[in-house]
Amino acid sequence: MSDIILEARDLGMRFGRFQALANVSTRFRRGELCAIIGPNGAGKSTFFNILSGSLAPTSGSVLFRGEDVTALPQHAYARLGIAKSFQITNVFRQLSARENVRVAAQMRATRFDFLRPRSAWPELTDKADALLEGVGLANVRERTAADLAHGQQRALEIAMALAADPQLLLLDEPTAGMSPEETTAMMDLIAHLATERTVILVEHKMKMVMGLCRRLLVLHHGELLADGTPESIRANDEVRRVYLGQG
Repeated sequence: MSDIILEARDLGMRFGRFQALANVSTRFRRGELCAIIGPNGAGKSTFFNILSGSLAPTSGSVLFRGEDVTALPQHAYARLGIAKSFQITNVFRQLSARENVRVAAQMRATRFDFLRPRSAWPELTDKADALLEGVGLANVRERTAADLAHGQQRALEIAMALAADPQLLLLDEPTAGMSPEETTAMMDLIAHLATERTVILVEHKMKMVMGLCRRLLVLHHGELLADGTPESIRANDEVRRVYLGQG
């Protein structure tokens, strides 16, 4: 059990009479790169938002490193070592790329000491530069976020998430709105990130996740339909029927 970093136990979610998620149970291991897939309305976003602490389930529980975190507020997740990148880019558009990451690092390191001048935290600038180097943005560190290309903004948001030194990184539609070239660059970045931490993502691009992830979870009508390698998912007749439009 020591290699289990995140566990979902009988998760359920209702919105009025609508059952968005029903008794979903699964475990994620340390160092795993996993994608949550499924057709529209399958419950992917609901499941993802529960795992990230954005949404409290109506039943079941979420465990991180063996501890029940279901009732914790979302901001507490970051302190535990869980970071999330949103589907809609969430950066400070008026700040430079470096300042975006430095602010994220400062929130992690200083929390309530915001009156201390920036010059008193040179190590945070160094950390920001290192993170920008890691996501391929070192050459645009002084450029404002608003002036970055869409793919660069997504990479910047990931750098900001990494400022918290997470053990678990959750990515919501990381390639949404990207060109083929940007998608390829993001795939390479995600593969690199997964060598150092657990990465779980929600993604619609089937070809991308088949080539990137070692494990896929398929949801359908709020239930876990299949869980396995890309090869086993591709060969699953029920998945082919409900998701790939075959059978």
